[in-house]
Amino acid sequence: MKSAVQTKPCEARGKELSASLEDYIQVIFRLEQSNRVARAKDIADQMGVQPPSVTGALKVLAGRGLIHYSPYSGVTLTSEGREIGLDFLHRHKILKEFFSSTLQLDSERAELNACRIEHAIDSIAVDRLIRFLEFLKSCPRTGINWSKAFALFCEGGTKSSSCKECLKICLDQIERVQPAGAQA
Repeated sequence: MKSAVQTKPCEARGKELSASLEDYIQVIFRLEQSNRVARAKDIADQMGVQPPSVTGALKVLAGRGLIHYSPYSGVTLTSEGREIGLDFLHRHKILKEFFSSTLQLDSERAELNACRIEHAIDSIAVDRLIRFLEFLKSCPRTGINWSKAFALFCEGGTKSSSCKECLKICLDQIERVQPAGAQA
């Protein structure tokens, strides 16, 4: 019996895809955005695979109704394939923002982790992440001070045995970095 929670955007459409095929959809989506069509050679170059691997994947995706493909011509997504591409772009963007802004990971590490997790995270978890990021930006108990305090904590800048001590240390360090009245 299948769970009601979607693990991949394709499952709801009855077209469960491997992470590799999802990557093909994403690459085709990006190439189509910049070039109007994707060429097999460009797909192979971006994915770092051999052209025969691309041909095999394109045949599978065409068979599932996700791309328009015929040998030696440009590849485009069907409307269903485009929906999947947009969904993955959205997931990737949210995950990367979470990893970089909230977890304070550098851009490259945030990108790599977003690429890994976007294939497995379900739509409910993505929605919760979006709400959590909005909460962090809007709640007066979080905001910029919270983010800066967390960055200091990650750097090993705050070590205390109580929350009150930690709060005082964080606020003092933030004040030294950005004096009162300065813009964030």
